[in-house]
Amino acid sequence: MSNSDRVVLALGGAGTVGSGIVKALLDKGFKVAVISRDSSRLERLQSFVSPGTKDNLTTMVGNVGSEEGAEQAKQDLLKAVGKVTDIVSSLGFSWWQGGPPHTQSLKDLHWVMETLLFSTFVSWKAFFPLVRDDPGSTYSFITGGAGEKLLMPGTGFLTVGAASTLAFCQVLRDEYPELPCKLNQVKINAGVAPPERSAPGYLSSLDLGEAVASLVERRSTSHSVFTVSCPADSKAVILERSL
Repeated sequence: MSNSDRVVLALGGAGTVGSGIVKALLDKGFKVAVISRDSSRLERLQSFVSPGTKDNLTTMVGNVGSEEGAEQAKQDLLKAVGKVTDIVSSLGFSWWQGGPPHTQSLKDLHWVMETLLFSTFVSWKAFFPLVRDDPGSTYSFITGGAGEKLLMPGTGFLTVGAASTLAFCQVLRDEYPELPCKLNQVKINAGVAPPERSAPGYLSSLDLGEAVASLVERRSTSHSVFTVSCPADSKAVILERSL
């Protein structure tokens, strides 16, 4: 199956990390679908991707963070694109600095868990059946290293939520060891910025997107975790060198 015959659902594709992935997938000839609750972010994504690839991008307004919303989005998606061959999930947010835990409320923690873990679970449960039994399909989770360390004082709730997402990905690898679909995880141990806001120590969203798109394109690994901490790691994924 050529790239032009494959349809990638990019969950979180309108965010900083996701938009880089969407652009790279489109540049490789994939068809890509993106669902977001925010229509303005979808409009920005349309202007971000390469002009010649816009016809291969389908954008839809929907909520994949609730069970009802995800099911409705799935039906709308299948009506619009007909099929899904690959899924990339980069849901959540990259930064939270609300202060130390004793200054926060249970509502704050619930919001963090809902945004990072619950949305990842709900969308996986809804869309995973579309690809799970196809050995030519892929499901890729994009996670962050904040789950294993405190980024700085005041960001503790991000660590709690991110750690839960890391644990969920581990559960899926162990619960489905013989899965036909290629199930992989890319763990980012660095900040990610779009080209216009690049800074020392940050990964380019375009470079990271190219690395993820290369994994999707190859379909050569499964149940693997690819850790990306610097630009050289992104290049290693693109060149198919083990990290």
